[in-house]
Amino acid sequence: MTAVNVLQRSVPVHEDDRDFADLKAIIKKKIGFNCNEYKQAHLKRRLAVRLRASNTTSYKDYASILLKNSEEPGYLKQVLTVNVTELFRNPETYESFGRNVLPNLIRSKESDRRIRIWSAGCSNGEEVHSIAILLLEALGSRARRFDISILGSDIDDESLEIAAKGLYKPKNIEKIRKERLSRFFTRMDDYYTVTDDIRDIIRFKHHDMISGVCLGGFDVIFCRNVTIYFDQKLQERLYMNFYNSLNDGGYFVMGKTETLVGPAGRMFRPVDLKERIYQKVKQ
Repeated sequence: MTAVNVLQRSVPVHEDDRDFADLKAIIKKKIGFNCNEYKQAHLKRRLAVRLRASNTTSYKDYASILLKNSEEPGYLKQVLTVNVTELFRNPETYESFGRNVLPNLIRSKESDRRIRIWSAGCSNGEEVHSIAILLLEALGSRARRFDISILGSDIDDESLEIAAKGLYKPKNIEKIRKERLSRFFTRMDDYYTVTDDIRDIIRFKHHDMISGVCLGGFDVIFCRNVTIYFDQKLQERLYMNFYNSLNDGGYFVMGKTETLVGPAGRMFRPVDLKERIYQKVKQ
């Protein structure tokens, strides 16, 4: 049974506020995951996956397993940081970005020719690779005249290792146009790998957007389908962090089910409201 199927089923959990608090403290210590920053209903649904898998029905019993079983922290981390992504996920968002953002961005960078993009919560790297392809296509033969850096960050080291390899099974790139496939991918046995043109402009690093150091100097920030798991107070803080991480006139792209909340809602202007693309307004 898949994790998704398990999530859809209810699990009889003997809930106790004290046991729940103790379990969250243990999780933070064992895998560095700060549970208090996440929506508690979402957290409990994720925990239910491992409670069912370990045949436990209380947070106290599961905490004991988490402490004694050396493999359980890894299983739990996979569930808590579940990655659902693909190349050019929500293609209409990329199409809008390519049409409404990239021409203006490239034009504004003709003088210093320096472009910095950040994919926050990059998972297995599909978003980073998609952005790189889109940018290289937009620049064409001018690409080598620009200093380009696309950063992908995540808290999941295993996902970052996958991202850095840049390998895709044929079935995972079935939707990629033939011209893109031939230009940006190379066949290697049973896989396709991204070309050096992409590798030369991307990098990946471990970074916790919640408690890590604030990054800055970006022209574009993508953070899609990540903040939906956070409570509103944290969302407001993160959106302001992203605002401060952007250069003047920089662009912010969020998930289609996400909404700008708090002060940031007044500090970005919509470029494409439907696709959740915004531009930083200088204050």
